[in-house]
Amino acid sequence: MTPAVDSVAVPPRGHRVRQTIEQLRERILGGEWPVGGRIPTEPQLVAALGVGRNTVREAVRALVHAGVLECRQGSGTYVVSTDELAPVVARRLTDDRMAEVIEVRRAFEVEAARLAALRRTPADLAALDGALATREAAWRSGRVDEFVEADAALHTVVVAAAHNAMLAELYASVGAALRSTVAQAMGPALTDERYVDHGRLVAAIRAGDPERAAIEAGAFLEGPAGA
Repeated sequence: MTPAVDSVAVPPRGHRVRQTIEQLRERILGGEWPVGGRIPTEPQLVAALGVGRNTVREAVRALVHAGVLECRQGSGTYVVSTDELAPVVARRLTDDRMAEVIEVRRAFEVEAARLAALRRTPADLAALDGALATREAAWRSGRVDEFVEADAALHTVVVAAAHNAMLAELYASVGAALRSTVAQAMGPALTDERYVDHGRLVAAIRAGDPERAAIEAGAFLEGPAGA
């Protein structure tokens, strides 16, 4: 006989939230939701995990606070790290350290571009084409915030194409810093002199030319631009 609802042991709310956090972490660590990818919607998580909306909401909020997830207005919730390094980086991010951020970006992005040229798959190339098209459309829109997100997304796709999980995780941890350098480079408005073509980088990766890809990635990070 099926037990009545009242007779089923329901763990305290705090315990349910902790269990849900662990379930989310397991799926992230297991690669079901990779760094840079979007997690299912709240209703989908409710159905998949068998808990209430409030429990899911609190668990997601906790992982956002920990720097593992990031909520993007109008887009969804994304995995930005598998650890809690991201908030540490964010706390150290100040305007007078932007030069250091550019140096860190160069260390990550130049090697990522080189590896991407060697390891890219057809799916990676399709993702690069899509991200590049979105970046161009964002530039034409004239909206700085939209362009910053699209530019960061393209760089993230390049890193993903390197197929190095540790590199992807470390790069995701500097996501806020990446966006800050791009926003600072663009200023209050998108102007022609600020535009940096990323088509050559994508072309070098497509051609399987690691040296050219590395050179193109490094060129974006010379001087004040960093876009």
